[in-house]
Amino acid sequence: MAVFTPLSQAQVAEFLQRFDVGTLTQIEGVPSGTENTTYFVTTDRQALVLTLFEQGEHDELPFFVDLLDYLADHRLPVPGPVHDCQGVALQSLAGKPALLFPRLPGKHPSSPNLAQCEALGETLGHMHAVSRHFDGHRPNPRDLHWLVAMHHRVLVYLSADDQALMSDEVDAYQAFFGDAPDLPQGALHGDLFRDNTLFDGERLGGIIDFYNGCTGDLLFDLAIVINDWAVHADGSLDAARHDAILRAYQARRPLTDAERAAWPMMLRMTALRYWLSRLLVVYVDPPAHDLTPHDPEQFRTILLSRLQNGALALPEIHPA
Repeated sequence: MAVFTPLSQAQVAEFLQRFDVGTLTQIEGVPSGTENTTYFVTTDRQALVLTLFEQGEHDELPFFVDLLDYLADHRLPVPGPVHDCQGVALQSLAGKPALLFPRLPGKHPSSPNLAQCEALGETLGHMHAVSRHFDGHRPNPRDLHWLVAMHHRVLVYLSADDQALMSDEVDAYQAFFGDAPDLPQGALHGDLFRDNTLFDGERLGGIIDFYNGCTGDLLFDLAIVINDWAVHADGSLDAARHDAILRAYQARRPLTDAERAAWPMMLRMTALRYWLSRLLVVYVDPPAHDLTPHDPEQFRTILLSRLQNGALALPEIHPA
């Protein structure tokens, strides 16, 4: 249960008086999530989501507020924070930073179909096209510098073969990206798995949970998506879903030549990023709350598939 700070009906009702959102009728704790407390809040006027931030760098929360405000202003399906009657979004409740959001329609797609993949690709391409002009800045906390610094912490828990695999991969990324041309930069979601989207049928109702949001290589975000949305259980890529996402994405933001050249290596690097982060949770830095960590083996399997099979050809985009 991801309700680490219990709230009473009276606490939430008093909190809502800061906003022009109506009168509280119901609160419900949300069981999903790994880091923050989340409640569904219903008033006589609308459905909302209340999030209390339990851990992490609270001084970075204004970045997330600014990013969501910016994307919502550009008509992207994100939960732009609700601002209070004085125009302030970031609040405090029960001694924790708190944000109130509109509740977006839909549910997570467990097995996305091609129409859902196309909708996700089109929206991500739109988001990246406009996010290049976002003036906020938060360095990517899981980029190559992080991989270089952190992978040593899990090597002792790995087999000799996996130690060599991880170390060789990090060396390969340093060699490749150290000499590669700069890639297009912008604001990223940073964790755009299927369970961070909401679909109402084939319509994308929302992209949620921007708490890995940052600025950096746009290609990094896209590779995370492909490694989750377009894979089979054995880690291999599903060509139809892969192409549906990438064609729709490039209709909004065509990849540059440098991005196309970097694509196979970026798929490998983002696979290792999740293999490493999950190993760290299992062996080095377990969650503060009693939650089951994600299985690191899933992304080791994906990495091995990218090494053995390479990347699929990127679909060509021909101007109309």
